[in-house]
Amino acid sequence: MIYLAVGAIVGPACLGLVRVDLAGHAWPLSVIAEAGLVISLFSVGMHLRVKLRDRLWRLPLRLGVLAMVLTAAFMAAFVWMMGEPAGVALFAAAALSPTDPVLANELRVREAGDDEPLRFALSGEGGLNDGAALPFALAGLVLCGVPVGGMQSTGAFAFSMLWGIAGALMIGAVLATMCVRVIFYLRTRYGETVGLDGFIALGLMSVTYGVSLLAHTYAFVAVFAAGVALRHEELRATGERRPAQALENVQLGEHAEVAKDPNRAHAWLAESMTGFTLEIERLAEFSLLLLIGCMVSAHWQEMIEWRPMLYALVLIFVARPVAVFVSMAGSSASGLQRWLMAWIGMRGVGTFYYAVWGIDQAGDALRPVLPVALDAIVISVVLHGATAGYAMERYFRRKDNAGSAAGRALE
Repeated sequence: MIYLAVGAIVGPACLGLVRVDLAGHAWPLSVIAEAGLVISLFSVGMHLRVKLRDRLWRLPLRLGVLAMVLTAAFMAAFVWMMGEPAGVALFAAAALSPTDPVLANELRVREAGDDEPLRFALSGEGGLNDGAALPFALAGLVLCGVPVGGMQSTGAFAFSMLWGIAGALMIGAVLATMCVRVIFYLRTRYGETVGLDGFIALGLMSVTYGVSLLAHTYAFVAVFAAGVALRHEELRATGERRPAQALENVQLGEHAEVAKDPNRAHAWLAESMTGFTLEIERLAEFSLLLLIGCMVSAHWQEMIEWRPMLYALVLIFVARPVAVFVSMAGSSASGLQRWLMAWIGMRGVGTFYYAVWGIDQAGDALRPVLPVALDAIVISVVLHGATAGYAMERYFRRKDNAGSAAGRALE
């Protein structure tokens, strides 16, 4: 909230220290937001240290895919019924549907191996739905008259979507697995590549994203898959012990030796890369929120019109809760967990990225999406920023009390 407010103050409406001309800078703005998302998606993936066969993965899959699709469908229908063109309605729905992995870092799993269902579900959702929203965005561009490859027919679109997801998962998993195994071999056999963990993290993110784009797959999904695959390699090597436990006795001067130790090299590499990406993720969060605040300052008059405000409020108070409750029907989540999932749906950098990327692709045809996206971000940052921490604290307090009561009953 502070970053957003400072950005608005230094923007055109107040001090005028930063003037953002969207018409001339849509492409660089989308690239900046894109980079922030790549970093955050990789970081989220590396935090999800749970076996892929574990039933716990069903929760983020329900939220990140099914709830996102339902949200997009509901919002597209609502915006279209309000009189917007079909392409604008569909693209706006795609931009508004993904939750944000950057701004929700305080709600994510606390460390690798944290399998608390609510935190795991919200973390996995943020990693999945930025890529899952892309087919809707592409379809919206086509309806706006923008030529998009692989969208010539329904069959071509279905094949493009299937390959986009499957190819991205394969590319991310293969590149991350190869990277970890090569680094492990070089370190344990020859003592090479020690101390380059941050550089390796940047390289893996960049190569995965670039190869995925060249292969015409969903690059956000690939980066997230790379993070998950990297952590899965560490889990396979370290076993049930959390990496923090495996590294708890490491002294300051032992870092190089631990990195070359076959029994701890995987844990050291994964934890070092996780720590590095967390640091640059916070820099990305700071920079992007300032930038979004400047955009709010430049476009506040469009944002206070009733249509953008209505769309943003319907998203947060109607579409998100309905989609979550429908998607979580029959799941293992408790009633309280479902209520919290329904409320805590942060909108931020992902929504901003799709909005400015769409304007870069389609020009003024998608200009109406920007004030809606900015309204959704501001309302989400303020409401969720003010309430989510308190709600989570109450949830964990109630959970701890229930656990204590169950323990006393057993005694």
